[in-house]
Amino acid sequence: MSDPFYRSPAWRRLRAECLRLHPTCATAGCGARSVVADHIIPRRQGGADAQHNLVGRCITCHNARRGTAEPRLAGCSADGTPRDRAHWWNAGNRSGLGPATAWGDDFPVSSPRGRR
Repeated sequence: MSDPFYRSPAWRRLRAECLRLHPTCATAGCGARSVVADHIIPRRQGGADAQHNLVGRCITCHNARRGTAEPRLAGCSADGTPRDRAHWWNAGNRSGLGPATAWGDDFPVSSPRGRR
């Protein structure tokens, strides 16, 4: 969003009106709260900065539509867990339901020292 237009009072008014008119995500089946006023026809393709060219979307659907998935670390799967089976997070954890225990007992890795 480096375009200065997106910091202008005119855009802020358009965005606020769009989110008021479209309170839930326009992506079929989503239903999450809209937080982004998304151009139907992108500005770089000549799309107008007007209500008829805007819909509300949640951030996940907006990023997916733009082709920019939500940021995650290299080497991690879509759910954020490491792909490397030898990674300490996966070591000893065959269930795939969370971190392995570091000490071989019921102390989870994420627990502060000395606490159960």
